[in-house]
Amino acid sequence: MGPLFIGLMSGTSLDGVDGVLAEFPAESDRVLQIRAHVWRAFAPDLRDELKALNTSGPDELHRAALAGNALARLYGEVVSMVLIEAGVSARDVRAIGAHGQTVRHCPKAFDGTGYTLQIVQPALLAELTDIDVVADFRARDVAAGGQGAPLVPAFHKALFARPGRNVAVLNLGGIANLSLLPGRGPVTGFDCGPANVLLDHWHQRHRGPPFDRDGAWAAGGSVLPELLGALLAEPYFSKPPPKSTGRDLFDAAWLERRLARHANADPRDVQATLAELTAASVANELLRHAPATEELWLCGGGAHNGDLRNRLRARLPQAGMRSTQECGLPPTQIEAAAFAWLARAFAAGEAGNIESVTGARGPRRLGAWYPAR
Repeated sequence: MGPLFIGLMSGTSLDGVDGVLAEFPAESDRVLQIRAHVWRAFAPDLRDELKALNTSGPDELHRAALAGNALARLYGEVVSMVLIEAGVSARDVRAIGAHGQTVRHCPKAFDGTGYTLQIVQPALLAELTDIDVVADFRARDVAAGGQGAPLVPAFHKALFARPGRNVAVLNLGGIANLSLLPGRGPVTGFDCGPANVLLDHWHQRHRGPPFDRDGAWAAGGSVLPELLGALLAEPYFSKPPPKSTGRDLFDAAWLERRLARHANADPRDVQATLAELTAASVANELLRHAPATEELWLCGGGAHNGDLRNRLRARLPQAGMRSTQECGLPPTQIEAAAFAWLARAFAAGEAGNIESVTGARGPRRLGAWYPAR
C-alpha cells in the first residue's frame, strides 16, 4: 500500500466540506486512488458567518478566530468519518491537506503583494485528529508574486495531461476555473468568473433550496440579452491571465448593481441569464486561449447541472466535453483530492504551484506544516 493523505476542501459555494482519503501508489501508472469520500454540510450559522466574513464588519479578528475553530472541528469530524469509511486509523495517514475557507483574496492589491486569507485553525485540527496537517497553501505563491490561485492545475496536469493531445479541465465550483494542458507547451490556468456562487444565491433567494437541482429552474427561463451583455461587460472577463477571483468581486452586491435596470425581470429569466453568463464566460476564455482543445473534462458541483452542461455544449461543440466520472474520479472529489496531492507534494519537498499559471517568480513548496502530538 502506498502512502495515505487526506484532502479537505470547502469552496466558494459555502455548501459544506469534502474530505477524501487518497492513496499514492509507489509502483503504478495511477496518480492516486481514492479510498474514501465524505461530505458534510455547513451548519447554517457557520455558513452565514463565513459568508459575512467575506466583507468588512465589526470585530472581524475575534469572529474569524472563532469561525476558524468551528471549521477545524467540522474538518475533524469529516476526518473521523473518512477514517471509519476507509477502515484505517489515524496513525496510517501521513498528513492532512486542509485548504480552509477563503474569506478574502486580494493578490497584488494595495501594496503590490496583496494577500489571500483562508480561515481554519490547523493547529487545532492536528490536536483533534492526531495527524500532521499541511495548511495555508496559497500564501507562498502570493509572496512570490503570484495569484495564489488556481492551484489545481498542477494536480490536473498529473492526472489528465496527455502528450500530443490538447486537454482542458473545467472546475465548476462557486467560481469556474480552467486548467489548459496543451499537447506541447506550458500549462496555464485561471479563474473564468462566477459559476455556482451567483446561481445558488439567486435560487435560494427566490426558491428557498440552496441550489437549482440539475439547473431545472434555469432551463425553464429565457436568457435576457441586455442583462447578459451588462454582466459580460465586467472588466474581469477581458483581463488577460494570470488572474483569479472570488466573492471579493462576484457577490450579491455585484449582481444587484447590474440588475438595477432590470427590476421587473422574471426571476427565472435572471437565473437562465446567470447560467448563460457562466457558459459564455467559460467558452469565451477557452476559445481565446485554447481554441484547439480536444478534450474538456468537467468537475466540481456544477458538473452535475444538466442545464449548464447543455449551455456549454452549445457554445463549445468541438471540445469533446466529458465528466471526470469517466476516469474514475467523481466531479465532487477532484478538489479535495487536489489538496491531498498538494499535501503529498509538501511532504516530499516538491513544488505545488506552476509559475505559468499563477504568475509567481518560480516553483515554490506550498503550505505550512503542523505536526501531530
